[in-house]
Amino acid sequence: MIDISNFAFSKLTKDSLVHTFNCNDDDLNSFIIDDAQNYANELLAVTYTLTVKHSKKIAAYFSLLNDKVAYDPNNKGFWNRINRKIHNNKRRKNYPSVKIGRLAVASEYENQGLGSFIINFIKSYMIKDNKTGCRFLTVDAYAKATDFYKKNDFEYITSLDVLDTTRLMYFDLKNIIK
Repeated sequence: MIDISNFAFSKLTKDSLVHTFNCNDDDLNSFIIDDAQNYANELLAVTYTLTVKHSKKIAAYFSLLNDKVAYDPNNKGFWNRINRKIHNNKRRKNYPSVKIGRLAVASEYENQGLGSFIINFIKSYMIKDNKTGCRFLTVDAYAKATDFYKKNDFEYITSLDVLDTTRLMYFDLKNIIK
């Protein structure tokens, strides 16, 4: 496990320059270098970096955007599981969520706990002072990353995407509120 005190979070701004990042995934590398600021400028997503304090090198990043968990008549089992957790007079056809749009850890920091640290940070960040009225976290997880999200207590929304390159997953933030 890595010493988290050696890192600091910061919000990527329009003036932030990102010249290099490597997590061994071209799509994720390209996003932080070429696209993250454009998403922020268009108010589509906000990206945060986890940097090494002494060098300012980006060790990991994640982006967040608004989402919703919506009723799907083809997935009634999932919807019934969700609705059972919500008081009858508060049930709706959709519920507010925040999507983890991207999450990447630089290859030199892989398998040291940074990804799970970030997930736990996001969970806490979303429920602290209930900033947005958000009930769920969602993610379109790459198939190769689903075990990571399952380890962090995310569940599949549907089995219809089992053969897709990404799987839609969710985490109910009420699970961590005492």
